[in-house]
Amino acid sequence: METMHEREPNRLINETSPYLLQHAHNPVDWYAWGDEAFERARTEDKPVLVSIGYSACHWCHVMEHESFEDENVATLMNDKFINIKVDMEERPDVDQIYMNFVQVTTGRGGWPMNVFLTPDKKPFFGGTYFPPAPRYGMPSWTQVLLSLAEAYDERREELEQSANAIVGELRKMTVMEPGALSDDIADAAFASFSRSFDSVNGGFGGAPKFPQAMSLEFLLRYHDRTVNPRALEMVTRTLDKMALGGIYDQLGGGFHRYAVDAIWLVPHFEKMLYDNAQLARVYLHTYQVTGNPFYKRICVETLEYVRREMLDPSGAFYSTQDADSEGEEGKFFVWTPAEVEQVLGDDAREFMNLYSVTKDGNFEGKNILNIPYGKAALLSDSDDQKATWIREMRSRLFQARENRIKPHRDEKVLTAWNGLMMAAFADAGRVLSNEEYVETARNNAEFVFRELYRDGRLLRTWKNGAAKLNGYIEDYANVADALIVLYEATGEISWIKQAKELADTMIAEFWDNDGGGFFFTSNDHEELVVRNKDLYDNATPSGNSVSADVLLRLAKLTGEARYENFATTTLRLAASQVRRYPQGFGRALSAMDFALSATKEIVVIGPADAEIARSLGPRYLPHAVVARSATPESDAAAVPLFDGRDLVGGKPAAYVCENFVCQRPVTSSAELETLLDAHEEPQPFETSM
Repeated sequence: METMHEREPNRLINETSPYLLQHAHNPVDWYAWGDEAFERARTEDKPVLVSIGYSACHWCHVMEHESFEDENVATLMNDKFINIKVDMEERPDVDQIYMNFVQVTTGRGGWPMNVFLTPDKKPFFGGTYFPPAPRYGMPSWTQVLLSLAEAYDERREELEQSANAIVGELRKMTVMEPGALSDDIADAAFASFSRSFDSVNGGFGGAPKFPQAMSLEFLLRYHDRTVNPRALEMVTRTLDKMALGGIYDQLGGGFHRYAVDAIWLVPHFEKMLYDNAQLARVYLHTYQVTGNPFYKRICVETLEYVRREMLDPSGAFYSTQDADSEGEEGKFFVWTPAEVEQVLGDDAREFMNLYSVTKDGNFEGKNILNIPYGKAALLSDSDDQKATWIREMRSRLFQARENRIKPHRDEKVLTAWNGLMMAAFADAGRVLSNEEYVETARNNAEFVFRELYRDGRLLRTWKNGAAKLNGYIEDYANVADALIVLYEATGEISWIKQAKELADTMIAEFWDNDGGGFFFTSNDHEELVVRNKDLYDNATPSGNSVSADVLLRLAKLTGEARYENFATTTLRLAASQVRRYPQGFGRALSAMDFALSATKEIVVIGPADAEIARSLGPRYLPHAVVARSATPESDAAAVPLFDGRDLVGGKPAAYVCENFVCQRPVTSSAELETLLDAHEEPQPFETSM
């Protein structure tokens, strides 16, 4: 019998996406998304199947093995349909449209997603996973195929009328009515989070439980502005429980995608770049707020995992690590008592007691390492005997685990996700005075503009030296955001100039001149059945939320009021939805918090390693922008805050400003601390506008 690897590959063999390449030896006659497939559908008068997933998607693999590798199923698909495979990480524009359709028509969504279209790309039926035989109240994949082929042949007019009506509804979803921005949005959001907060296990709601980094960031900001202890309690309890649970890789660092339970014990084992970028920052910021070194350790271990496993020699970050290895979910990460004993010998019993390793196990007869909440203090960064012993045991098990077969790694590079991780390294480098982290961020920025930037425009994805696909609003916004953070870490004015160029491109190419807000795709993008405008902060922040945040900070740094106008218009579009469902708008809430707060501009004049500049690192400053320069006279053209600012008595100096009115400059860290701690209104010293 012909095996998968002996079978002649289909046309996906020419793609770079690991997800598409996983399907390159299916007997299905797959196309990648493009004109060729739809032209053939029109010529042969066939419906189109668009099957969407991503490389680390467990149930995508299951459906492939059950159905797409089956010769009989493939014959049916090839005879009756034109079949398209889409990597949702490469083509989120396509995924968004048809995910909205599936959610509207079925009440649920997810991947794998299978949507049936007319040859003009209009959807008429969709769903997620379908089994090879009827079960769980679901029809089999073969039944779905036969039923839809028959409907297309015999009830075409009815089907097309339905598709046209559905597209009309999808287009209506892009029309949004602006609302008002006011402090009560944040207060109502805080109350909503408080009601859904799991006070025992942390997080919000029940199982499955996702790490909501953006919501936690908002709560940190809310606490900073209101000093409400409940807001900080929700953050610390959640971060503690996650870091001690199985969702965190106790040996190698980094977070898995989500927990299937309510206690953060059993994860879905895939690791996503975007989760780890956002979680590293929220642990970092919580360390700034609390001074607790435990949060610093989790941030550092997460970033070290990324440097070890997810960093390409070019400076780019890879996308994901799979949940499966050797065909089993989680196999790489779990342990039996015998395996621990083999590595740790006489130390095994004490370690297993600490990390909850038992004979019966907690996951399919094996053990996911986790730590009881009451023993968290043992994991400190101290040099006492117990802490040192724990680090040694973990190191020995980690080295033993390195000999196992690792999960598959999706080595495609996505611009938006690289922006998220670039910001994480730049932020941590600044806060922790870690030049290696700053250099990692700088190398990544240089990679983006070397490999993913052509003729003033960003591209979406890169692999093996080849970049392709137009960038989306989230690509521009996340890279611009990271460049601002990198500028604050380095004082290198080139990054602000580049961020401003990206912001100008966002406005020119993505702005909706009629309704406001940013479209997901640019003006010159391929025409799809709907031009989406996404405001929802899902697993990654929406391009609109990040754009608003970027533009607000650029307005402070550059003095260009038009940036603030674009930002507030965007946030007003989200306001009504944020009031209804704040859990879905964590990043938008943070941007609104910045827009509505009294914000400071901190201007530091002097070399990058000046002590007064480094003293800002430990402080949590969510309602401030930091402008740094060693050459203020030449940098003032890009950042007018430098106008008239200079060293004071030959010493590095800091100016703390509010609305471009500044207090007297200070030359010591102690004086700067006093200024930043003061709550009274600034005394006018001079204006720069």
